[in-house]
Amino acid sequence: VQLQASGGGLVQAGGSLRVSCAGSGRSFSTSIMGWFRQAPGKDREFVAGINGSGGKTRYSDSVKGRFTISRDNGKNTVYLQMNSLKLEDTAVYYCAADLRSGFIYVSASVYGVWGQGTQVTVSS
Repeated sequence: VQLQASGGGLVQAGGSLRVSCAGSGRSFSTSIMGWFRQAPGKDREFVAGINGSGGKTRYSDSVKGRFTISRDNGKNTVYLQMNSLKLEDTAVYYCAADLRSGFIYVSASVYGVWGQGTQVTVSS
């Protein structure tokens, strides 16, 4: 699996943005997919994850109720819809794939394949 993230940009606080992650390879539809983010000077943190079928999701407390992860296996793409954006959501957002486990882990070390990241900047 190879991943390519896109859709980042500049948005005002309270606004919305959707980032996408296009994958290649036959394993995409069975992979756990995760979104992580990393702000300057901070560790990479888990944002959201989704299982292969899309029937199970997991969110960090900081984004729960504001962000929605989804996937379209026909398009080999996973999405992160971000609403009610806050200044503290500013970060580089990365998508990642876990090809082996069947559980949505929050630890970045579990995910073996990473996209290149897309910058999301929330302004006041």
